[in-house]
Amino acid sequence: MPNQWSLRPAGKQIKMGDFPVNIALHPSGLYAAILHSGYGEHEILSVDLKRDAVVSRVPLDDTFYGLGFSPDGKRLFASGGVSETVIEYAFEGGHLSKPRVLSLGDPKQETLVPCGLACASDGKTLYVCNAWHNSLCLIPLDDPGRFERFPLPGKERYPYTVIEDRAGSRLFVSQWGGGAVSVFDLKKRAFVAEWPTPVANVPAGESHPTEMALSPDGKRLFVACANSNAVVILDTANGRPQEAISSALHPKAPVGSTPNSVALSADGKALAIANADNNNVAMFNVSKPGRAESLGFIPAGWYPTSVRFAADGKRIFIANGKGAMSKSNVQGPRPYADPPPTVRQYIAELYDGTLSMVAAPSPAEMAAYSKTAYECSPLRADLAPASAPRESNNPVPAKVGDPSPIRYCLYIIKENRTYDQVFGDMKEGNGAADLCLFPERVTPNHHALAREFVLLDNFYVESEVSADGHEWSTAAYATDFTEKTWPLNYRDRGTNKVGYPSEGSNRISSSSGGYIWDRCREAGVSYRSYGEFVDNALKVGDPGKALVKGLEGHFDPLFRSYDLDYPDAKRTDRFLEELAGFEAKGDLPRFIVLRLPNDHTHGTARGKPTPTAMVAENDLALGRLVEGFSKSKFWKESVILVVEDDAQNGSDHVDAHRTVALAIGPYIRRGSVDSTLYSTASMLRTMELILGLQPMSQFDAAATPMYNSFTGQPDFRPYKHRPANVALDAVNKPGSWGEEESAKLDFSREDAADDLLLNEIVWKS
Repeated sequence: MPNQWSLRPAGKQIKMGDFPVNIALHPSGLYAAILHSGYGEHEILSVDLKRDAVVSRVPLDDTFYGLGFSPDGKRLFASGGVSETVIEYAFEGGHLSKPRVLSLGDPKQETLVPCGLACASDGKTLYVCNAWHNSLCLIPLDDPGRFERFPLPGKERYPYTVIEDRAGSRLFVSQWGGGAVSVFDLKKRAFVAEWPTPVANVPAGESHPTEMALSPDGKRLFVACANSNAVVILDTANGRPQEAISSALHPKAPVGSTPNSVALSADGKALAIANADNNNVAMFNVSKPGRAESLGFIPAGWYPTSVRFAADGKRIFIANGKGAMSKSNVQGPRPYADPPPTVRQYIAELYDGTLSMVAAPSPAEMAAYSKTAYECSPLRADLAPASAPRESNNPVPAKVGDPSPIRYCLYIIKENRTYDQVFGDMKEGNGAADLCLFPERVTPNHHALAREFVLLDNFYVESEVSADGHEWSTAAYATDFTEKTWPLNYRDRGTNKVGYPSEGSNRISSSSGGYIWDRCREAGVSYRSYGEFVDNALKVGDPGKALVKGLEGHFDPLFRSYDLDYPDAKRTDRFLEELAGFEAKGDLPRFIVLRLPNDHTHGTARGKPTPTAMVAENDLALGRLVEGFSKSKFWKESVILVVEDDAQNGSDHVDAHRTVALAIGPYIRRGSVDSTLYSTASMLRTMELILGLQPMSQFDAAATPMYNSFTGQPDFRPYKHRPANVALDAVNKPGSWGEEESAKLDFSREDAADDLLLNEIVWKS
């Protein structure tokens, strides 16, 4: 995998569509309906569980997670997503018919986004969570226009799903944006309690309860807490936590398992937990309250989102959101050689999900599965780095707290390029020249830095797009909220109702493990941000503001964050001005994160710089910044690490996640090629070891540090930037291919524009 973990899913795999998120089992046990809500086609697939075959697929304009059968199995209900509806289907023999649209509000006036839903035990009422409206809807199915809405107490709770208690008197509603379950009294028609779901080492209110399961006797409520590594079990008599079950591979593991789905066997003795980011299902014996026992792990596909037991208990079904393997996207838009639209590849819709069908394992099979699950993970029980330096004098420490001759880390984040787009022409590495859009003529500094220091030709981002990219780049993790909602945001750019789920835009998108600046603060390491997680002022020259609390007082308010109309040259000027001030003072923040975003480009919008000019200007800005820093008093104790936040705006012949990365500094092994498998988490882990910081998630903890790029024999020669070889003032001419489309694209925020279309425009330019 691009993140250095491995996949070896158990059982039989049935190909699904784009991002399956929920499995609903028919009451007869003969069928399963699977809901898909990815970037591509939204749909319901119906699977015949006797033949293990897809028997029907029904497209939806929009949907989000909500799916469930009526108790008699004659009806299936699905969320209508941003259309603010629920669609009811007649269900028979695996086929859906007679759709009835249940409207919950005016999509032009309100943002509800129906999420999890459930049908009452008597089949007369449908319960629906409106995630973005912070409310619960009760819909009488004989007269759906008379629905009632009940707001959850508090703000931004993002109700995820709902289940009815065994007596039919209460509803339990999980608070995705909080850390609790809300209890609704059906007789009183009111919320009457809020039951916290506390998890050790997770800040209060940040555990992100998602799916729930109720024991057969109704006495225990099992709550998956996706922003932690735990399932919390609540006593339904009083709401008190009975137990918190860790679903992680190791007891000391930091955040990262992402337990987002749970299921109980029919007898209530076995619990299955889908760990989305660990790519496995954790199995527990929960027959004794308060004394859960681990049975091991079943390896799943990529990002399991839903787990269910067959009615007879003989099989386990797992929906894998991203399928069974990562892929290249060599069939992206290409000038003069465009592939047919049916096979054109864009990372956001490149991965078809799968349905794993696993026979209930014997103890011996469970042991074998567990062994495989551990083999697929590079995470160590003691959280030590996955490998050790090959030289004893390597400047990157072997463990947190060991000394390093490197004192300062400058971390530069750029926007959206693949390795082949920039370095495909470098014969020293594994490149595809025919995919190179911005060769050495356009990016002389990138090429010179890669040649003079180290060429990284096997480096990957963990992310698919900028929304999860900036989270992975700064937290080594993206929450299940970010992963499940960015596809809606990206495919729905016209209305963009669900919002951008990243970079401090809302509390729910933040990892409970914190960001790298939080680790700096904890360790007493000075830090400063230039544009990352910073909101620009409307007017250039006015101060911006930090988007997260951890950066308040630790950012440059005059450094312009994402703004394609603001040249990267001015960003470099501002940083070098600050650098001179720090030299005068005698010290520099030990960790600096800095944003150079303009390699994103403006497409071919009339009057804007051409894509080539923007990438070349970004290249020159980087070169000047490195030269200026290399001539400072801090150079001898520094390293500069450069990465793209994601790789979505281009093609790569190895993998759609392979990207441009640079390691620069006196302790970098000069003139080398390092083909070690690294990812963004490797870069973060390297800086953590240098600065003495604990890992933020399981992924930086498990990542291979960039030891092979470093040497204990420093070379203090400064870098001299290369001048631009193309016109930086070149603007798009009237009539350029994609001019009209570019004029309609939204470049006000990263990825607000349609990236597949932008890719094609950039290729043609």
